[in-house]
Amino acid sequence: MTDLTTLALEAEKALAPQFAALEQISFENTKRVMEAFAEYRVCEGYFAATSGYGYDDRGRDALDKIYARVFGCESALVRHSIVNGTQALAIGLYGLLRPGDTLLSVAGKPYDTLEEVIGIVGKPGNGSLADYGISYGQIELKDGKLDLDAIGKALEENKSVKVVFVQRSKGYLNRPTLSVEEIGELCDFVHARSEAYVMVDNCYGEFTETLEPTALGADLIAGSLIKNPGGGMAESGGYLAGTEKAVELVSYRLTTVGVGGEVGATLGQNKSMFKGFFYAPHTVKEALKTAMFAAYIFEKLGFEAEPRYDQTRYDIIQALNFGDPELLKAFCRGIQYGSPVDAYVTPEPWDMPGYTDQVIMAAGTFTSGASIELSADGPMRPPYTAFFQGGLTFESGKLGILSAAREVLKVIEG
Repeated sequence: MTDLTTLALEAEKALAPQFAALEQISFENTKRVMEAFAEYRVCEGYFAATSGYGYDDRGRDALDKIYARVFGCESALVRHSIVNGTQALAIGLYGLLRPGDTLLSVAGKPYDTLEEVIGIVGKPGNGSLADYGISYGQIELKDGKLDLDAIGKALEENKSVKVVFVQRSKGYLNRPTLSVEEIGELCDFVHARSEAYVMVDNCYGEFTETLEPTALGADLIAGSLIKNPGGGMAESGGYLAGTEKAVELVSYRLTTVGVGGEVGATLGQNKSMFKGFFYAPHTVKEALKTAMFAAYIFEKLGFEAEPRYDQTRYDIIQALNFGDPELLKAFCRGIQYGSPVDAYVTPEPWDMPGYTDQVIMAAGTFTSGASIELSADGPMRPPYTAFFQGGLTFESGKLGILSAAREVLKVIEG
């Protein structure tokens, strides 16, 4: 069998320059977080639990302001009660769109779980955007980049476009992740030609660069706290951040018109959300190191990695194309066996809610479904790609990747 110990040492030596660059990004992001904590006078009193309506929850209000400052925007909503990234995105879409409007997705098809929200799939009458008379349009990437010519034409021909939606990460698609700079160019382009909001699915991208899309003009970004910004500490939640107008509108969808973000008891969850945001730049760096290590190992084993080990990264996701369902399953088994929780479990493909294909998922995590922890998943369809992400520490992530490599080699080498 291939000597994985030697290959691992080779990987860390080759990746040293990239690891050093990640340290600098983490430092700059940590500095911005700490400056925000100081500006808004974070203290122990902010961690106190509130109940009922949650009026005058000082910790909740301060955390909203901290997110807005760090993300370079006017306003934010951070709530432990948002169950996942899909709900955060749905809150944003329902908050900004009205009957007769058009949602234009400009980075190809959105993530699978949004298909029913939009009404691309699913039964009529379920309450999708389509049920409310909201139209949908889609523009594919061109050579891995946003097709500004096609976007401009769509905006010119369809004045009902109210939200230009862009997914920063690749999701379950084999395409490059978009940089903040590229999204900023899109924002300038759209705002110069229309009154449409630019909304960004920011999941998996937070803190991988030194700026977020809102700092370069995005009207609204949304994400999950059990991914990057929760730092492995938040046990649930999501956020929406952007312009004051956009966040006010989505706050009315989160609660009700006229109430918005003024209420919401935190029930003792503030401390983990503050602590997670403090840890987030460092934790994201560890996840990125793990992803680079995975790319190096599996490229050397003969598989296609996207991005490659030496490419600049704009999210924490590492795609590995196996071209064989048995190898995809073997990889996920290895990740599960190399996890700190439920390492004895063998994952199998199943019909997950919100997905059109069977999905196999490895997630031996302290928080259920936490993608910032060591996890991997993939739809059981060609080219049988594993989407790997997370690793609270590089050391544990490295062990998980080596476990996955052993399982894959068992299948290959018999």
